[in-house]
Amino acid sequence: MWVQLILLCFTLLSPAFFLPGAHGVSYTKDNKISDCEGSSGGFQWKMPFIKVNDKNYYIGHFFKANWYKSSQYCRYHGLQLASIETKEENTILERYISEIGLGNEHFWTSGTDQAEEGVFYWFGTGKPVGYTNWNAGEPNNFRYENGEEEHCLELWNRDGKGLKWNDTPCSFETYFICELI
Repeated sequence: MWVQLILLCFTLLSPAFFLPGAHGVSYTKDNKISDCEGSSGGFQWKMPFIKVNDKNYYIGHFFKANWYKSSQYCRYHGLQLASIETKEENTILERYISEIGLGNEHFWTSGTDQAEEGVFYWFGTGKPVGYTNWNAGEPNNFRYENGEEEHCLELWNRDGKGLKWNDTPCSFETYFICELI
């Protein structure tokens, strides 16, 4: 119960939630920051979401977690790891993440090729990845000295050209992006 309350408090204290003018800032005609209200265990909560067309995204940037824990956190809050299906979604998320000063960080999405090497799908929706924005030379399924391979999709500004896609070991701990189910 206390751990849940602490996580809830961290969620509520998001720096993005308190950015001056963050709520209602329009990124495109219909894309803006908005609040989602709900309740859990008798507590009321609000989470800041980035609205892109009919999707609402939450940027998890209070702690870093591996891909599985990130997915668990999203699911606990009625969300799922993000499935980025269009260039517009990718561009707006990248712009927002850069604006809050996290443009050089890594962020999990729900993309994975764990079922079949080299065939990426969105774990959150079960759909194959259509639109892509890979860094040059990716995905490459690099094998580390410990034998671990790269099977989970992250956003990463590897070479200063913006948040592009990279496959990386699912055990790495990084920030994450959730979307409202």
